[in-house]
Amino acid sequence: MTAPVFVVEHFDAGRGGRYVLDGPEGRHAVSVKRLQPGEEVVLTDGSGRYAVCDVIDTEGKDRLIVHMTSVSEEPPPQPRITVVQALPKGDRGELAVETMTEVGVDAIVPWQAARCITQWKGDRGLKALGKWRATAREAGKQSRRVRFPQVADAATTKQVAALLANADFAAVLHSDFEHDSEPLATAELPSEGEIVLVVGPEGGVSKDELALFEEAGARTCVLGPTVLRTSTAGTAAAALLLGRTGRWS
Repeated sequence: MTAPVFVVEHFDAGRGGRYVLDGPEGRHAVSVKRLQPGEEVVLTDGSGRYAVCDVIDTEGKDRLIVHMTSVSEEPPPQPRITVVQALPKGDRGELAVETMTEVGVDAIVPWQAARCITQWKGDRGLKALGKWRATAREAGKQSRRVRFPQVADAATTKQVAALLANADFAAVLHSDFEHDSEPLATAELPSEGEIVLVVGPEGGVSKDELALFEEAGARTCVLGPTVLRTSTAGTAAAALLLGRTGRWS
């Protein structure tokens, strides 16, 4: 089992590398994880910088005293994988973010597709976006990542098209098997740069959206002979690409 991960804002250690993890993260380490002297932990800013530490002691219920042995930077992975996720119903959005974070997606873009039942408007939209970002943070910690996926602001269809136009490989996952598509499992992939996948809503990508995305340079791809739900398609596709590009080697 790898060392548990905690999020910090800075890596400024005191004399002898002494560092105090306090606040909510410290409370989780002391009162929930019940870490003991001699155990190892990893502190990260969630953006690739991290420190390996040894637990020295605890103070009260929310202060973990550690010795910071090293501070390192994890380079951005290549190729970078971004999933444009149409807004699912209920809590399926958080489920999609959680599992995509666990497999290793680098960025997630919420998309208000034409056929989305869920609407992100006003305070409700801000609250939903906050949940997605909190989910990515917690899933990043749970899966022992030190570089968490970025969850962007909700994008319009035109903004998604612009994202696809700038990608080194762009694909729309399609569920209409009569449409001219290619298997994602055999598509030629770049060894570096940006891969962008679009996952449509339960009702599918509309013809107008698909035409705009294809005009931007996106390919239409299928995952296999079955139709996956929108909350699982991105995770399955990302896992396939992570294996094919060597990132899981």
